[in-house]
Amino acid sequence: MNAYPKIAAVAGITCLLLATGLARAEKADRDKPVNIDADRVSVDDVKKTQIFEGNVQLAKGTLVIRAERIVVQQDDDGYQRGVASGGSTLPNFRQKREAMDEYIEGEAERIEHDAKAEKTEFFGRARVKSGLDEVRGQFISYDARTEQYVVTSGPNGTRAPSGSRERVRAVIQPRNKDAAAPAASPGPGASLKNTQDFNSQRQETAK
Repeated sequence: MNAYPKIAAVAGITCLLLATGLARAEKADRDKPVNIDADRVSVDDVKKTQIFEGNVQLAKGTLVIRAERIVVQQDDDGYQRGVASGGSTLPNFRQKREAMDEYIEGEAERIEHDAKAEKTEFFGRARVKSGLDEVRGQFISYDARTEQYVVTSGPNGTRAPSGSRERVRAVIQPRNKDAAAPAASPGPGASLKNTQDFNSQRQETAK
């Protein structure tokens, strides 16, 4: 994985909450069906569990998760929970940003997506990128409802032990704070036309 020169080590911060840095996911995805491709599938109808193995791809609208193994469980209301893991390549996640032609992308040793809670969690060597913003840590939790990320230096939302080299790392680009450009002032031609229109109206009124 390539190094990013702009990554700043957030020393001493064990939990980074990004309320506005990484934008919301496509809302329409919540109502889309889940489609899965794999080399092998095992189904347990009693437990409502399906295990997909071998070059697995799970798609739900613009949401796509790829992994060597994905376990999907469905609750009584029909909501799915997927756990992606395994393989020499880290499982990865991709989803379109709401009302924008950009994507949220991430990877980790394990990815868990809860369709009902609209939450995605990344465990171990976790990385999430949205536009030019990026966060890294041992654990990342993304809540699509609140549009917030929680990133920690330790596993499962914990803090790394004292003296550990593990840190939360982030690239957060500055937001454009420039005011909207002022409206262009009318040229002399427009001023002349306005005068002509006004004089014409006066002549019409005098008749």
